[in-house]
Amino acid sequence: MRLFAAALIPALHGCDHPSGLPGPHHPPYLPPRIGCPGRQIGRVSISRLRFSLSLFRGILTFANGSRIILGHYQCEKDIDSYLGLEYGLIGIEEATQLTARKYEDISTCCRTSRPDWRPRIYSTTNPGDIGHQWYFDKFILPHQCGTESSTRFIPARVDDNAFINPEYKSTLASRTGWQYAAWYQGQWNFPAGQYFKNFRPEIHVLPGSFNENIAVEWVASMDYGYTHPSVVLLGCFDHAGNLYVLDEHAERYWIPQRHAQAVKTMLARHLVYGSQDHLREALLADYPVPSTKREALWHVRRKRLLARFVAGTDMFSRESNGDSVAKQYRELGLILRPASMDRVSGWSAVLQRFGDPAAGIKPTLFIHKRCQHLLECLPYLQHDPDRPGDVLKTNINDEGVGGDDPADALRYLVATKALWAGQVKLRGL
Repeated sequence: MRLFAAALIPALHGCDHPSGLPGPHHPPYLPPRIGCPGRQIGRVSISRLRFSLSLFRGILTFANGSRIILGHYQCEKDIDSYLGLEYGLIGIEEATQLTARKYEDISTCCRTSRPDWRPRIYSTTNPGDIGHQWYFDKFILPHQCGTESSTRFIPARVDDNAFINPEYKSTLASRTGWQYAAWYQGQWNFPAGQYFKNFRPEIHVLPGSFNENIAVEWVASMDYGYTHPSVVLLGCFDHAGNLYVLDEHAERYWIPQRHAQAVKTMLARHLVYGSQDHLREALLADYPVPSTKREALWHVRRKRLLARFVAGTDMFSRESNGDSVAKQYRELGLILRPASMDRVSGWSAVLQRFGDPAAGIKPTLFIHKRCQHLLECLPYLQHDPDRPGDVLKTNINDEGVGGDDPADALRYLVATKALWAGQVKLRGL
């Protein structure tokens, strides 16, 4: 209702103009629910405008040919029915119920060929929900920093509404935690729906050089993709069992040969080798002629072999010819084994390793600042509302921004344990 009134002020002025609003299709209003705005909006009186209303189609048609399309969405895919048309003005209520991708989709329809009209989008929302972070980055942060250029944010709290009933204010004031901060105080600077609330960059991010001599075991993980990026993380454990993620490789639209070369380059930065074949290949490149030095380095650097290099099980799926992506990497000198794929237990393992610094529980997982894709990804991960304990699956957009692929690689790295082999003496009954 609040957006309906805000958007109709310029919309109705356009409908009152002889030439109307621009474009063959005029502003869609996309609320989760539809309200009646009343008869007087700003200085435009609906009663003096000639229009017809089709309740079934949700369209107001004015005498000059302008139309206002009223619609709603229950799921994001419902908005696809509005795409492909031209709208001079768009109004979206509860915009944080949309992902950034869907908001961008509907934004592409806001256009005109008329020089006397400026297309615009009006939106209202509350802090929280799935779109909290992108909305914060796009509208709130520029407002707070005084850097607004193409956007304008108008803050409003419940106390700003002189007509709201006091019972509703009391209801909001009785909320606790982030809901009180968001819904009653109108605050945006909080991790709404964030899965890793215990992730603290000032604690978990390694800012500078790292003493790799404390490493007792080197491990790596891979989340494979093509249109999605393939992400490889390299980490090590110390004597106390702390895990340090020290480097990453993340690229998309690459073939395995190119990925393998880049991964080997990443490993070489840390004098780590993916397999004995990889070590042999590196030594032969530096010492093509047999020598005692090459033999000595072979024994020394075997201690820098990866203890395990795990990857998602999709890499081990065999094609009709019996080949698999994992086999291709094996032939390139990188031996992979299947990672633990249970999402809930995997995310729980990551959550536990971050510890709880505020409660005095020390973390055992640290990430180097060079792992930019992983560090950018973690704060955006949210709880899956349909599966408690799981992270909501997100994909990158067409520009390669976003997605949870680095986090999946971290989950594989943390949750997959070392294989154990040993002898157990059996005793008779």
